[in-house]
Amino acid sequence: MSDELLINVSPTETRTAMIENGVVQEVYIERAEGRGYVGNIYKGKVVRVLPGMQAAFVNIGLERTAFIHASDIASLDSDGRQQSEGNIRELVREGQTLVVQVTKDPIGTKGARLTTHLSIPARYLVYMPYAQHIGISAKIESEQERELLKERLEKVIAALEKPIGGGFIVRTVAEGITEEELSSDIQYLNQLWISLSGAIASAKAPCIIYEDLPLFIRTLRDLVKPHIEKLRIDSREAFTQVSQFAEQYALEVRGRIEHYPGERPLFDLYGVEEEIQKALDPRVTLKSGGYLIIEQTEAMVTVDVNTGAFVGSRNLEETIFKTNLEAATTIARQLRLRNLGGIIIIDFIDMLDTEHQQQVLRTFEKVLQKDYAKTSITGVSELGLIEMTRKRTRESLEQMLCESCPVCQGTGRLKSSETICYEIFREVLREARAYDSSKFIVLASAVVIDRLLDEESSHVSDLEAFIGRPLEFQVEEVYHQQQYDIILV
Repeated sequence: MSDELLINVSPTETRTAMIENGVVQEVYIERAEGRGYVGNIYKGKVVRVLPGMQAAFVNIGLERTAFIHASDIASLDSDGRQQSEGNIRELVREGQTLVVQVTKDPIGTKGARLTTHLSIPARYLVYMPYAQHIGISAKIESEQERELLKERLEKVIAALEKPIGGGFIVRTVAEGITEEELSSDIQYLNQLWISLSGAIASAKAPCIIYEDLPLFIRTLRDLVKPHIEKLRIDSREAFTQVSQFAEQYALEVRGRIEHYPGERPLFDLYGVEEEIQKALDPRVTLKSGGYLIIEQTEAMVTVDVNTGAFVGSRNLEETIFKTNLEAATTIARQLRLRNLGGIIIIDFIDMLDTEHQQQVLRTFEKVLQKDYAKTSITGVSELGLIEMTRKRTRESLEQMLCESCPVCQGTGRLKSSETICYEIFREVLREARAYDSSKFIVLASAVVIDRLLDEESSHVSDLEAFIGRPLEFQVEEVYHQQQYDIILV
């Protein structure tokens, strides 16, 4: 089956889905009211320097101040070349203006992560105005192709009428391209940087200097690789803009771009909507009958593998091995689909056979190679847990689509009505000892009040006798189960 990119565009949001062999692998979402900031360049002002953390907070005009570490701050010599980093106090001071780029979107309570190592992407190249080297994408594995691309780029740079400063990184999609295509990218990036340089000189901090392209055009620029056979777009206007961009910057892709005019929604046709809903569930069912439990916390992501109803046809060890093999492939896909990043701990089912352990690990490493985000497996711990990291640059699917429950605050647990009743008893005792009132009125949810008047009625009577004052109860329909108030009269 073919690999395709689907783009769903509406006035409120744009969504992109990557389909490989008929299966949804990744989903990108950009909302009109909350576009991501990664790649944007700002002129900001340092508001606080933290020597103990070797970092600083920078006001770039967003709701929360952004964060920059000393290792992400480049000092420049008289020729505009980057120097090695030093102590944070030597690099910045409070009140100083700083030209920065966002490398991580604000996530949860954390502000955006910044760097002064600017990089501006085009179709085949990434331009680094303050660097002086040429790099080749690590995903281009052929050493011969890497050398050839480097030679072509150096030749194009040398042939420029006016020297261009800075460095370049050759992107994965550049494999096999011509000198003319490289030259077109360099001219575009050079003109863009001249324009940005003027804006940087005249702008007053905090303000935005450069905003990355909208998602439907970034999809063409960043995600269309040779193995992508079709790029289908359900918006005529977006299709026209993408086609114009391809005409100017990606001629080889023109024939693969299609407008989808069908009445049935594009994401319904390919089952993307269903996959998105499944990706919000912590439980993932395996075809074998086993299942995964994926839990996302602020500190890390944990994945637990279970055999479930799968009993196998031979023996327990074979059953566990087959479940773990299927889980390895499924976990890699779920990490991409849910966009889970940071520290990830995977608890495969314990295997006694070392060869089975190695096969599962090799399978997992192989499927991770398809991931666009950088991943690194640090090894297997003494407890048999696989520890890995996955680069996190934007919110996960859950963080993007969901918010914490206002009742349980994201814990997934609710105190029982019995527990709340006993909390009320303790609070009444505290209030009775501290204040001289004639009676107490308890405001609570219906389920709690019902319990106080029924199962706990004898305890209520005992409490009234003990404090020597009556208790009255009032149902508040807007109160959730854990919420209550005690009014002194």
